[in-house]
Amino acid sequence: MNTASRSVVSKIVAAIESPSELWLTRARAHLDVLTKPPGSLGMLEDIAAQMVSIRQEDFAEPLRKAVYIFAADHGVTAEGVSAYPSEVTRQMVLNFLAQGAAINVLARLHRVEMNVVDVGVDAHFDGVDGLLHCKVRKGTRNMLDEAAMSDAELAQALEVGSRLAEEARAKGQSLFAVGEMGIGNTTSASAITSVLTNKPVALVTGKGTGLDAAALEHKRKIIEAVIQKHFRTAGTDSTPDPLEVLRCVGGLEIAAMTGLILGAARSGIAVVADGFISTAAAAIAYAIEPRVRGYLFAGHQSEEPGHRVLLEYVGLKPILSLNMRLGEGTGAVLAMPIVESAMCLYNEMATFASAGVSEAKL
Repeated sequence: MNTASRSVVSKIVAAIESPSELWLTRARAHLDVLTKPPGSLGMLEDIAAQMVSIRQEDFAEPLRKAVYIFAADHGVTAEGVSAYPSEVTRQMVLNFLAQGAAINVLARLHRVEMNVVDVGVDAHFDGVDGLLHCKVRKGTRNMLDEAAMSDAELAQALEVGSRLAEEARAKGQSLFAVGEMGIGNTTSASAITSVLTNKPVALVTGKGTGLDAAALEHKRKIIEAVIQKHFRTAGTDSTPDPLEVLRCVGGLEIAAMTGLILGAARSGIAVVADGFISTAAAAIAYAIEPRVRGYLFAGHQSEEPGHRVLLEYVGLKPILSLNMRLGEGTGAVLAMPIVESAMCLYNEMATFASAGVSEAKL
């Protein structure tokens, strides 16, 4: 089972190394001699130390930032799980390309290269410029009836993300934000979260794009039925293989983000996950290879209830908490200046010795 996708993942994982413990130790020591009380910069010090452990000799070079927005449709929208029609995925892709979305504004403001990737939108984009054309198929299948993807489709989507990570590394990009667009994808992320963490569906499923109480209850029942179909028919509640979780209840954009995150870790590139959906991809990547954790930052904590559960599962502390639930990579891009600030403080602050400032005596 999962022969093709397992082959893709195995090749990536074999080349992943944990960030350097030696450089992490050096970074902590350097932070402790800067002209400030030890630990007084709080989480900024943790971010700086982690970035140094990732970048090693390149820690003083400016960050080259990029955001990758993966777009795909979901067959499960046929079950009425979203407040918006699936056509909105195509419409929002065109909005991204027209520079009209929130992520466009933030990417321009913070000088982040923006990449929009069609990995599974149920529409034709022939002749559309500015789009990365990587379509695997026109949306996933309805996971209430059958697995969302075949293993070959899953493998292809993983390869899309992995290849983009390789290309970005060749261009010298050093900090990724991962975002998404796909009507119905909170349903997929909620199913992934419930299965990976063994938490109740009701605990990890929120309103998504703005469901009312009745529609939310319907969405939860659909997710329960999906999980029952794919993972509980054998009478066991043990956690399935993460690739099988992704194949059965994932989305093509979630699979591509998983490939990008794994590929970034292989290439020694830091990744800022956005909200609930991209963190579902990060959680799958982490379940496949725990060393991925050292390359991950959480841009923010979404209003979606499952996001907090996933952050705890992976062991990530959100940089921001702004009551956001938009997606698109917005929270991740907003967090990038915080990462840059941490690195500037690390590189440019004086030490007690260089500044001639007396250190604490106690």
